[in-house]
Amino acid sequence: MTQRASKAGATKAARAKSERSDRYLPRLKEYYLTHVVPAMMKEFSYRNPMQVPRIERIVINVGMGEAVQNVKLLESVVAELKQITGQKPVITRAKKAIAGFKLRKGMPIGVMVTLRGDRMLEFFDRLVTIALPRIRDFRGVSPKSFDGRGNYTLGLKEQLAFPEIRYDDVAVIHGMDIAIVTTARRNDEAKSLLAHLGMPFREN
Repeated sequence: MTQRASKAGATKAARAKSERSDRYLPRLKEYYLTHVVPAMMKEFSYRNPMQVPRIERIVINVGMGEAVQNVKLLESVVAELKQITGQKPVITRAKKAIAGFKLRKGMPIGVMVTLRGDRMLEFFDRLVTIALPRIRDFRGVSPKSFDGRGNYTLGLKEQLAFPEIRYDDVAVIHGMDIAIVTTARRNDEAKSLLAHLGMPFREN
């Protein structure tokens, strides 16, 4: 290897290292590594940091029964979820026909988005620090909405809890279900993880 090639390789490696160090790190990811992992290792006597549960993905789902009569409503919901999450949602469709509701198989009936990685952490951070406290008479979320396998689901009645959504621009008020999927195996581990990350659970 020539001296010039050696210097070029060293420069390229240094540039790559600099880019990695300058890469944006979500506040919640840093907090998880520096505070949550040590706290949960002590709480549950984990021997390895890799045993500490983490959030794997967050699924936001909006069901729109009104879309049967007005499909255009889904367009506004898609735009809102994209604004809230930073990711384009997908439209969900009916899996079977229901004559009583004038619903045909394949009709669009809702919107869903699945978040992972940094976008997931950013969304969770805004959910617990901004959106939930904006709810009128909010006293915390239920500690009983775990599924026994480390996953937690909560429902919001209005999308207006997120400051990105302006009331004057809303076509229809709608709620949403937020499913938080973790790698925890038990409810107590999942609850501890979410609590450490800022989820405001009620005492009862």
